[in-house]
Amino acid sequence: MSEQPVPPTPVLITTTGPDKPGVSSVLFAALAQPGVEVLDIEQVVIRGQLVLGVLAGVDGDPEALQEAVEQAMATVSMHVDVRIGSAIGADPFAPGKQGSSHVMVVLGRPVTARAFTAIARRLASVNANIDSIRSIADYPVTGLEVHVSVTQDTPEADTELRSMLADVAARGGLDVSIERAGLSRRAKRLVVFDVDSTLIQGEVIEMLAAHVGVEPQVREITDAAMRGELNFTESLERRVALLEGLPESALDEVADAIELTPGARTTVRTLKRLGFRCGVVSGGFTRIIDRLVDELGLDFAAANDLEIVDGRVTGRVLGEIVDRSGKATALRRFAADFGITLGQCVAVGDGANDIDMLSAAGMGIAFNAKPALREVADAALSYPYLDAVLFMLGVTRAEVEAADAADGLELLRP
Repeated sequence: MSEQPVPPTPVLITTTGPDKPGVSSVLFAALAQPGVEVLDIEQVVIRGQLVLGVLAGVDGDPEALQEAVEQAMATVSMHVDVRIGSAIGADPFAPGKQGSSHVMVVLGRPVTARAFTAIARRLASVNANIDSIRSIADYPVTGLEVHVSVTQDTPEADTELRSMLADVAARGGLDVSIERAGLSRRAKRLVVFDVDSTLIQGEVIEMLAAHVGVEPQVREITDAAMRGELNFTESLERRVALLEGLPESALDEVADAIELTPGARTTVRTLKRLGFRCGVVSGGFTRIIDRLVDELGLDFAAANDLEIVDGRVTGRVLGEIVDRSGKATALRRFAADFGITLGQCVAVGDGANDIDMLSAAGMGIAFNAKPALREVADAALSYPYLDAVLFMLGVTRAEVEAADAADGLELLRP
């Protein structure tokens, strides 16, 4: 009988120390021996500190390889830990993981150790394992991207994870989103923003109302509509009626006074670089919205038309009103126009009239939103920085700043 071949001996090498050029080349030069096969590699750098792990299979003398590796790494002043065979633990030749089932994004200002511990404990309580963590932002919020694997990967597990994390995040003052990992997460191609209190600060119709002294009445109606207590179409008609007699020139004055939400320019600029189609769907007015389209280079827009006769607002809206259902209809229309599926769409809004639009999109993000919208959103942002939307999509602050620098844009930080 022929002898069975002797399986290779597993050797796990972990190198740590200051990250610097040449470390990898020195290590792999030591591994470049007959009978040594590299099976797996993983590397991470945290604030300039390198952790490099290599799993090798050795046909020859593993102790001789250990000695060679230790001597080589000493030449570059790196610490190295070498484990051989059973000292490694679990079967080192077992098939590699097929990847995480979910990706969680955690945002905070700050993300405290106590709050993250609570998240980690809740994940463990449902047998969800944290596979990896990376930093994605240090400004204007701290952001972490956490890759997670669940034992029972079912739709019910998705619901349980979302509910559980929403509860623990609220208690810890964090914003947390969780999506299924894989191609679908990286396939987003269209982002639609609400305008008032989302892309811009404040409510345009209240700014217009201030010109005719009816701002308190208009704000009261607006608040009721945003809370979902009043039909949006009815609320818009009632508010616009209060604007009767408003000079047409006031529309341009308000357009000039609009302030974008912090991070709005960065968000749109970055998304456009990535090939996203970006636009707005608003219950506001085209006379104002058209300015934003030109200023930000947006791809599409839908809003309401105020009737103007003899240079004054009549108090009526022309055509079909862009209301709660109209926003979702507009999203579907724009997605179809660009040949993009709804699953590849992201919708961002703040009020109850955004519920249908966020529900229709593959990912709905509630931005400093009312409770009615937060309940149906896939993610909720509590900080007044629109670029946090980028972090929810997996774009890092470092990537944003590197792209801005390449375009010659000044880095603005406090």
